[in-house]
Formats: sequence, C-alpha cells, structure tokens
Amino acid sequence: MADGARSGHGQSTTRPEPPAGSASDPVGETGDPDEPAGAHPVDRSRRKAAKKPRPFWKELPLLIGIALILALLIKTFLVQAFSIPSDSMQNTLQQGDRVLVDKLTPWFGSEPARGEVVVFHDPSGWLDGEPTPEPNAVQSFLSFIGLMPSSQEKDLIKRTIAVGGDTVQCKKGGPVEVNGKALDEPYIFPGGTPCDDMPFGPFKVPDGKIWVMGDHRQDSSDSRYHTNDANKGFVPVDEVVGRAVVVAWPVGRWATLPVPDTFDQPGLSAAAAVAPGALGIAGVLPIAIWRRRRLTSGRTAG
Repeated sequence: MADGARSGHGQSTTRPEPPAGSASDPVGETGDPDEPAGAHPVDRSRRKAAKKPRPFWKELPLLIGIALILALLIKTFLVQAFSIPSDSMQNTLQQGDRVLVDKLTPWFGSEPARGEVVVFHDPSGWLDGEPTPEPNAVQSFLSFIGLMPSSQEKDLIKRTIAVGGDTVQCKKGGPVEVNGKALDEPYIFPGGTPCDDMPFGPFKVPDGKIWVMGDHRQDSSDSRYHTNDANKGFVPVDEVVGRAVVVAWPVGRWATLPVPDTFDQPGLSAAAAVAPGALGIAGVLPIAIWRRRRLTSGRTAG
C-alpha cells in the first residue's frame, strides 16, 4: 500500500536532468569547457563569429584595391616616375634612367626655378615625328597607376635656364648669360660647348614661361631650336609636370638632382639686377627735392 500510495500521488523516484548550461552542467549545450555557464545562445553565436577571422583570400581583393587607389593618388598628386628616352641630358641623366618627379609643390603655387631639371608636356610639337613605343596591356595599366613610367605620354626633360622676366642669350664661343651674368656650367656634357651649335638671343622670357636647355647641348633639341614655334621656344609653366628630384633606377646610379651653385650667384635675378638702380633713384630723389625747395625759397626771399 505504501508503494501504491506513493504511485497514487504521481511522484517518481527518478531525478530530473539539470538544464543544459546550469551549474550542474558546466559544459553547456555546446560541450565547450570555455563557454561560461548559462550563456545565452545569441551570445554564444556572436562569440563564435568573433573568434573566426575572415579568410585571407577574402581580404586580398580589398587590400589590392586600396593599394591601387593609393598608387593612383600618389601618381596624380605627389610623385611620378619617368623614363629618360634620349641622351639630351647627359651626363646628368643617361638614356634608360628612371627619375622621380615631384608633383606636389606645383599644387601650392610653386613655379620652376633656374637650374632645376623639369619634366614638361610637349609645348608645340617638339616631338613630332618621334617614334612612340606601343606598350602591352600590363605596361599600360602599371603606367596608369604610376608604378611604371609611361611610354605614351609625350613628355620632355630639360634644365630650366631662365624664368619669366629674365633676359637670356649665348654667343658662339661664349657662355650662356642670364641677366648679364655668365653661367658656369659644369654639368654640360664633357667636350661640349654652351651653345656653339646654336647661338641665340638675347631673348626676354615672358611671364609664365621658362627657357630650357639640355645638358648635352650638341644632342638636345631644346628651346634654341624652336624659336619659330607658337611659344617662341619658351615652355609655358602650365605645361610643366614637376621637378625631377631623384634618379631612382638603376640602383647604381641613384642620385639627387640639386640646383647647381652657378644659379645662386649674386645679381642673377632680374629683380636683383634692377634693385641697385631703383635704390639709387630712391635715395637721390629726396635730396633733389630738398635742394630744389631750398633754391626756390632762396630766390623768393631775394
């Protein structure tokens, strides 16, 4: 009866199993000993997602895209590589050299200065008739993003000799003169002359333009040879891509391209050449006015 009474009350002698994830089941539903007791299923799924990093093959396209965008921005606004196509700048630059051109400073209003080696777009058909190599698809793409010098763009590289406002000339057997100051040009190709193959000037450089010459004067079709074109041989500043600052390739020829000391000589600037006369006039004028007033007052009194 005792057994029947217990059965009649609906009680069972079997212990119920504890709920998954309770203190008596520390492993929880997942069977993970690191899973905290009583963790919510949503929390567990979030932890699982956080523990699994994205596969590298999924990250790779994003990384490549970012790298290409950065390369394109650098080429457009900061630095671009250019290849030297001829011997016109020997021995400063050799054919096949790769130079890095600063494209940033022109964005802040900087203009080419005397002595700088600059890259510029063909101003008036200087390269007409010159062969242009046909790049393959890979070369074209690398050129577009700036990782390889472009072979399609018709650009030239020369040294800036005179800027807007300067007077430049060179007589046969003599040196190049800027504002009456002779240039000492150690960068000229050994055995070459400053301008014996094509004397010129004197020419006044218009504002907003520059006069350029190659360092290998006898192998450079520079401003001297284009005085009959639309720009009279001058290169518009707007056509200048930037200043070449470094020879980056080949490694054995790595070098910077500084401005030669001859362009720092006193009196070379057109403004400086005019300044002494202007200062003299400014100094004499007050004395002349004072003297004239004194003489005039003396005559009136007499």
